[in-house]
Amino acid sequence: MKRISAVAAVLFVTVATTAACAKKDTGGTTDAGVKLVQTGKLLTCTHLPYPPFQSKDQSGKVVGFDVDIVDLAAKKLGVPQEIVDTPFEGIKSGQDLNTGKCDVAAAGMTITDDRKKVLDFSVPYFDATQALAVPTGKPYKALADLSGKRLGVQGDTTGAAYVDAQNKEKNLNIEVVSYRDLGSEQQALATGQIEAAVGDLPVWNEYVRNNPGKVTVAAGFDTGEQYGMAVKKGGDPKLLQTLNDAITTAKSDGTYDKIYQKWIGAKPTA
Repeated sequence: MKRISAVAAVLFVTVATTAACAKKDTGGTTDAGVKLVQTGKLLTCTHLPYPPFQSKDQSGKVVGFDVDIVDLAAKKLGVPQEIVDTPFEGIKSGQDLNTGKCDVAAAGMTITDDRKKVLDFSVPYFDATQALAVPTGKPYKALADLSGKRLGVQGDTTGAAYVDAQNKEKNLNIEVVSYRDLGSEQQALATGQIEAAVGDLPVWNEYVRNNPGKVTVAAGFDTGEQYGMAVKKGGDPKLLQTLNDAITTAKSDGTYDKIYQKWIGAKPTA
């Protein structure tokens, strides 16, 4: 009995000592001198699903336009990219970057003056347009056609802000229904909970391609938006420069066009 107790005591001391010696990963610095939240990887915050910019493939791997763009920066740093799925509110508010949840935010995120106050953005990497999506056969061609109807948006997005502004300015009397994520908004449209939905054009084009005959993009709204990657406000300038260099180089050497063709389709000539 005493022998068993002694062995148990030794095991306890060994485990306790090992736990005490284990160190929390407080980050590391790449050969390029860029500080990262975790050693040997570039952590990217995004909000899934948001195809074609980021979503899971059949194997569960996160893929998409944004993923490929950030991979170019990760390659420059000599580390792999790792995706962190997190609510969009924490991304756009800067909270996730400030608390060390990730190094980069890439979530099909429009650059706005308000967001610039809490995030440092890369150079723009995508020109975005809003779209009105309706079930095929519905007569709606403009926001004005939805007076007294239920229109879905994804909360905390520029699409939602655009609809709210138009609704107030033009007194459209649209019942705006806000959804936490894109998947919920699309499901609501598919099941008739809403009459139409507004969101980024490439996202709805992707949905139309994957659901032929069910939904139509009835109208587009050129809001002059551009997407940007983001890093912690006032954070490591070398990380931001790495993102900028990756985007700029990709646009000049043809890599960007290939990524665009892969995920979006033919790149506009103007």
